[in-house]
Amino acid sequence: MVIPATHSKEEIFGLLATIYDPEIPVVTIQEMGMLRDVILTETGCEVIITPTYTGCPAMGIIEHDIIELLKQNGVPEVRVTTSYSPSWTTDWMTSETKEKLKNYGIAAPIHSSCVNWLQPKSLAISCPRCNSSDTTLISQFGSTACKALYSCNSCKEPFDYFKCH
Repeated sequence: MVIPATHSKEEIFGLLATIYDPEIPVVTIQEMGMLRDVILTETGCEVIITPTYTGCPAMGIIEHDIIELLKQNGVPEVRVTTSYSPSWTTDWMTSETKEKLKNYGIAAPIHSSCVNWLQPKSLAISCPRCNSSDTTLISQFGSTACKALYSCNSCKEPFDYFKCH
């Protein structure tokens, strides 16, 4: 027996917009630009997501959260597809998302993905706590692979910088 789709694409996007990034719980997967598409099927839907970084450890949790949320809301069959093309880019973040990152204590990407983030020493990364640009790169990798670890020379606080890519 084939069950027709019970939700519109917009309704499913609305539901998915409530799923927070498990590594940055102040922004949703939609705000991060990870939620790429919803394809309605006769028996449910397929959700297309793109990780912020190849090998992102949060993808399993995000997939689980998507499936559970949609099933709890009456979508009988849910398939989550991870797409690596096009690659996720910090350009998909909105300015509101970047402000949320800053307020959470993560320095948001300051350039488009065109800038080579592999040379963060040449970037003037401002501290998200005190706004000082007198900061020092501590490590190319912060709390996750998509972030670099910095220290503020003014307020002496360490902080993550979400690398441009």
